[in-house]
This record gives sequence, structure tokens and C-alpha cells, in this order.
Amino acid sequence: MAKYQTSFGQAYPLGSTYDGKGVNFALFSAHAQKVELCLFDESGAVELERYEINEQDNNIWHIYLHNAMPGIVYGWRVYGLYEPLKGYRFNPNKLLIDPYGKQLVGTLIWNKAIFGYDWDSPDGDLSFSELDSAPYVPKSVVVDESYDWSKEKRPSYSMSESIIYETHLRGATRLNPFLDDGARGTFAAFSEASTINYLKHLGVTAVEFLPIHAFFGNRHKRGFVIDNYWGYENFSYFAPEQSYMSTGHINEIKDMVKKLHNHGLEVILDVVYNHTGEGNQMGPTLCYRGIDNQSYYVLDEKNPRFYVDTTGCGASLNLQNRDCLRMVMDSMRYWVREMHIDGFRFDLAPTLCRHGGEFKQSSGFLYAVTQDEVLQKVKMIAEPWDVGKGGYQLGAFPINWSEWNDKYRDNVRRIWKGDNGQIAEFASRLTGSSEIFNHYNRGMSSSINFVTAHDGFTLYDLVSYQQKHNSANGENNHDGSDSNWSWNSGAEGETTNPIIMRNRKDRMRAMLATLFLSFGTPMLNFGDELGRTQMGNNNPYCQDNAISWLSWEGLAPWQHKMVTFMHNLIKLRKDLQIFSRRQFFTGKKDESGFADLAWYTENGREFISADWQNANRHSLSYLVHYDERFLLAIFNAYHQPVEWKLPNLAKNMNWHLMLDTSERMDKNIKLGASEKITVPSWSVVVITID
Repeated sequence: MAKYQTSFGQAYPLGSTYDGKGVNFALFSAHAQKVELCLFDESGAVELERYEINEQDNNIWHIYLHNAMPGIVYGWRVYGLYEPLKGYRFNPNKLLIDPYGKQLVGTLIWNKAIFGYDWDSPDGDLSFSELDSAPYVPKSVVVDESYDWSKEKRPSYSMSESIIYETHLRGATRLNPFLDDGARGTFAAFSEASTINYLKHLGVTAVEFLPIHAFFGNRHKRGFVIDNYWGYENFSYFAPEQSYMSTGHINEIKDMVKKLHNHGLEVILDVVYNHTGEGNQMGPTLCYRGIDNQSYYVLDEKNPRFYVDTTGCGASLNLQNRDCLRMVMDSMRYWVREMHIDGFRFDLAPTLCRHGGEFKQSSGFLYAVTQDEVLQKVKMIAEPWDVGKGGYQLGAFPINWSEWNDKYRDNVRRIWKGDNGQIAEFASRLTGSSEIFNHYNRGMSSSINFVTAHDGFTLYDLVSYQQKHNSANGENNHDGSDSNWSWNSGAEGETTNPIIMRNRKDRMRAMLATLFLSFGTPMLNFGDELGRTQMGNNNPYCQDNAISWLSWEGLAPWQHKMVTFMHNLIKLRKDLQIFSRRQFFTGKKDESGFADLAWYTENGREFISADWQNANRHSLSYLVHYDERFLLAIFNAYHQPVEWKLPNLAKNMNWHLMLDTSERMDKNIKLGASEKITVPSWSVVVITID
């Protein structure tokens, strides 16, 4: 006899919803013939009951269990055609995660049973597996979503005020000695004083977490013996990664967000709505493939057995389908409404915006985000490229979107590497990349400026390695980019040579100063502020170990000084206020006779065409006029000191040396118009004038 009395229930909301009297379950599938709801014990090991659902409204299958409570563990079995050549891959032997499930229990075990086809058949994915996958897959859990947000003080920074700290939730805290062992590498770690105080000391305004949606990191794929660490293979867009939860309760995330908010820190999530961990036709059947393969994935029109892949990960999620798009939109709204998230960074964003195979500004996804009253209020950041045709779309996203600017990254790296022919582009990168973003009333904060990110060398490795060293990844050093624009300063890897180490420190400080003296939104990669190394690995996606973890102890004196330098640099950016400017510079003079922006050479005169075309030029300065004040920033990426004549401005002005990244100039130097100063090699100098 069934434990629960049932009734028809409601089609919305999707997923499992506790209303105080029972639980409503609803699952979308446009092509299913029958659906079963399976209930398990609290561990997920033993199936207790099964409820057959034969009715559906608008392709949504639903049932209501009276007197059911939060904590119920469940999964779905979906019946239908298994005809891979036509795109149908239903297999009721596979227990499926609820796409809208808010929490998961159990681990994913890579067994032949989790595949919809017979692993041992010569017919491959065209065969049919009769093995039951339930013992090997996580199950969904009904949650109580109530939470007391009453004492939350939610910050609200404009993008022009934002300073983003990109971090890996586990890697940043795994070695934190001030935390209990159980809290390290979890959401709870970012609720602790040691973590929050460190972020506050730096002065950042937002934490951007690499993916925290469930990705089952500690598992092995068939024929692939390396664990996922970054989290870019999601299996759920509602449930958090279980290994990041120390308490096993979703309120741990809410506690973290609430505490970060109360300390003036926003939370941005890196989200992967472009593909899932199910991969291509040879991947497992864990959720979307078994629920409705044709709706959730983009299939090859000529041969629906195969998938269209613009991500390099096997299959693209089908946001051209309204029901798949609804799931993505519901997921985003859930994280904003229920988890109070402040923004999203979209991995391989053009894939989300494709229609008929091409990137479209008129895509359903971009239109849906634009008109959504919840999502209009949060930050939207695009990684503006994927691997499909026409996939590079830097500058193509609409107003109110910001974009990762890889042109900024590459040019700044090349400038401080000493490459020729970079100075003209450098000027544009310093001032918001107007040729890319200055259209449709977009502002300078549209450009997310970064020198390093999770993908690639750290800042220390950028000045310490000429080549990538990815042998630990097990792919014979073939993975990872070969276009790093790095220079090892004279020796590959670690060295005790004082001249080489001085050059490395000089260039690290210069690149950090460049980042925070550039107009646009700065993003700092976690650990760059103290010289974190990945030992030359520029693709540590699978390195859940010391290669990727932030070391909190045993730092050298120069590393402690780097943290202080970073604190002072961010404070300087905030104090100067000009960097919150939204609109691009015009170069036009106002009634005072000064332009809002002018470029000066070391001779104290403004740049002319020949200066911009000089491929051997490695230095320049900008002079910004604002609020009856001037900001002069000098960038000398030359290997020798340069005598620099200061511009001839009005008399009786006060000149102040605010920053010398080389730390070799006299801090008490007296400055004035038309005077000459010696700007050290590989350095950035900032002077304010009022």
C-alpha cells in the first residue's frame, strides 16, 4: 500500500515544491509516453515506492503527495521511444535527476549502468541498456526553501564601481589554517571571518565563484582518469555541488551570501548554461538526455543521432527550445530570488544566443533576459566566444551587459613582455576599448579588464614561464593554450637569481597597476595579489591539489608586500573616483581649455601620429582632467629608465607622487610642471595634480 495519498497536482512550478501540506512534483517532457516518480530512503540507496504518472498538461507531468515533507529523496523514470537515429533516447532503466531539483544526495559512480546504451555492444550508442542505474546515481531531495533574510544588508554597486575577485570556492580556502578541517573548501569557508576579512582588506567589491552548480567533481569518466575540478560540467542548474557543502543543507549557501553581503561584498556566479556533463551520444544518461533528448539538446538536423556542438564539450544545450530556455531562466531567477545572487558570468555565452546555428542579438535568450524584471537588476557578464562558426562575438552583446575582454588581456601581457608595436592598442585598452564597446550607449564598464583568469597562467607564472608545463594533466602537455604572451624574465620556473626575481616583481606590480589604472571593470584572479603559482600549468582544470590551491602559510616577505601593494592600489583607484566614470572620453576641450583625456610622450608633448606608429615605442602617459583635478599615469614598459618631462600645465598647482610600482623613486620628491623625473624601467608612476 502506498504511503502517500495522491492527487493530480499542478503543472507549475516545475520540480518539487513543499506547500506546508504536501509536495507537488512536476516534470517537463514533450515526447515521453509515461513517467514514474520513485521515492528512496534518506540515503538514496533503497527504493521505497514508485508512482506512475500517465497524465500531463502542456507537456508537464505532475503529481501531488499529501502529507509529504521536505527531505524526501526521489528520482524520475521516463518512458518513450529509444530510437537514437531519430533523436529519441528514452530508457526507463535509468533513474534521472530532477532538472529543477534544489538539492542532491548520493555520489555518482561511473558504472556501465549509467549509460543508456549497452557498454559492451558492438552497436555502441544504438544499443539499449537494461541495467538499472539507480544504485550509481545521485537523487534529488525535496527542500524547505524558507530562510530568514531579515538582517541582510545587500550591497548594490554599479558595474562602474565594481572590483571583481574571480575565485574557486574550494581552491581559495582549502589550505586556510584559520578554518576547521570540515569547513575548508566549502560555502561555510566564505562565511568565516578570516576569509571575509582578507577580501575586505584587499578592497574588492564582488566575489565571482567558478561554477558551484552540481558537477560531481570526484568521479572518473570512461577512459578518462582525471577528476573535474573547475566545475564546467554541470548536471544541475538548481542544486549546488555537494562537495562544497559542509553541513549538507542548502542554507549554508544562503548563510554565506548573507554574511558576504553584510560585509559589503556582492556574489557573482560563473554559470554553464551552454552544455551539460552528459556530453555527446557516448555520454551517460543522468538527466536531460533521458527526460527529453530532442528538447534539451541541439541535434544534427541531417542525423539526429548526433549533436551540434559549439562548446567543445560534446553537445550544446538547446536554448532555441522554449522549454529549455524556460529552465535556464527559472534557474537564474531562483538563484537571484532565493539565494540573493547579484550577477552571473556566462561561460561560452554565444552558444546561448544562437538561432539557426548563428549568433543573434535578437536571440530568445537575450530578449528574455532583457525583459525579465528580476534579471534586469543583476549583473550580466558574457564570455563572448564559443568554438562554433562565428563564435567570437566580443562587443556584440547588448547594453547592460559586460564582457570579458581578451584583447585587453593579450595586449597588456604583450606590453609588459616588451613586444614591439603595441602602444597604440594599449591606449585603447587603458581607456575602455572604445572601438569595441562605444556603441548603443554602452559605457566603459562594458569591458571586463583582466590580465589573468582561472584559464591560463597565474600572474606569477606569466613572468616565470616561457612555456606551459601541463604534464600533470596526463595529456602529454598538449592541452592548454600555446598563446600565453609570457616571458620568464631570464630563467624558466623557480630561481634565486636576484636580478630575475626583481624583474618578475617589477612586472607583476606594473601589470596589477595597469589593471587598476585602466578604465573599465577590473577583475583580479585569486592569488595573483600574493604571487600564487601553478608551477607553469596553464590549464589546471583537473588539479584538485596544491597546484590550484591558494597557499595561506609559508609566504615569502615579498609576497606579504604584494598583498599590501594590492590593498593600496585598490584604495588608490577608489580614492581617485575618476575610475567610476561611465561614459567614454571624447578628447575634446571644455571651457577650462583642457581635454578630458590627453596622451603625452616623455618629451612633455602630446602624442602625434608618428608616435602612435612608432613600433619601437614602449612607454606613454595619459592625462585625465576631472573636477578641476588632473591624473597623470605614466607606463614605462621599457627595459631602461626613461627621463620623463612632465606636461606644462597651469601654474601654482600641487603635484603629488601617488604611486611608483618599482618602489625606487624618492617618495618625497617635489614635482612641478615641465620638470623632469626618472621613471624606472618596467614601472608605472601615478601623479595627481590639483
